Amino acid sequence: MNRKTLFLISLLLSGCLGSFSQTPQQWRDSLAVLNKQISITPYSSDLYLRKAAVNIELQQWDYALDTYNEILKKDPTNLAALYYRAFVNGKMRRYDLSASDYEKMLTFAPTNIEARLGLAYTYIKRGKPTDALDQYGLIIEQHPDSAVAYASRACLEEEMQRYDIALYDWEKAVELQPSNNDYIYSKTSLLIKMNRKKEARECLEELVRRGVATGEIHSMLMQCK
Repeated sequence: MNRKTLFLISLLLSGCLGSFSQTPQQWRDSLAVLNKQISITPYSSDLYLRKAAVNIELQQWDYALDTYNEILKKDPTNLAALYYRAFVNGKMRRYDLSASDYEKMLTFAPTNIEARLGLAYTYIKRGKPTDALDQYGLIIEQHPDSAVAYASRACLEEEMQRYDIALYDWEKAVELQPSNNDYIYSKTSLLIKMNRKKEARECLEELVRRGVATGEIHSMLMQCK
């Protein structure tokens, strides 16, 4: 799995419920507690969401889907359930179903960044990069200060070998979030690919000034000679 794919996946994961460092057995214990609480308070959407989140941590995708389906039967506009059901369907490679939930979510929250990023990702997985670019464009129209949107679009444009446009988007991402070393790293990688070695070396020198160990970027430094 390449760096850009990992980056796109990380964008989707960033919207998920925060993970805590627990062992599988601790998660199963948490699930048992939640099931007991649900038996006492069966109409609590919050408890069902927490239960499904534990299912996700345990990679129990079918159980998580069952729980989200239960929530959405009672409350079809529950944005959290729609989002995470889309996420789980994506993990199960059911990209059409995943896209459907992201689209439903966007009917209720048309400016939601996470849902539109998720929808764009399903387009990529279904071989529709132009449609994905359209989604990134909409995010940028709605949220012009979103570094994540520019970075996401840059990843895809680079994959499509639209290097000049991708470089512009990486530069915008760095401009909007100058402390993000990953954006600088990605911009540098593209500059090397474009044979713009002097600019790439300047980016690497900036990373070194920020405390990035030269060993981590040694191969890139060698390519800039």
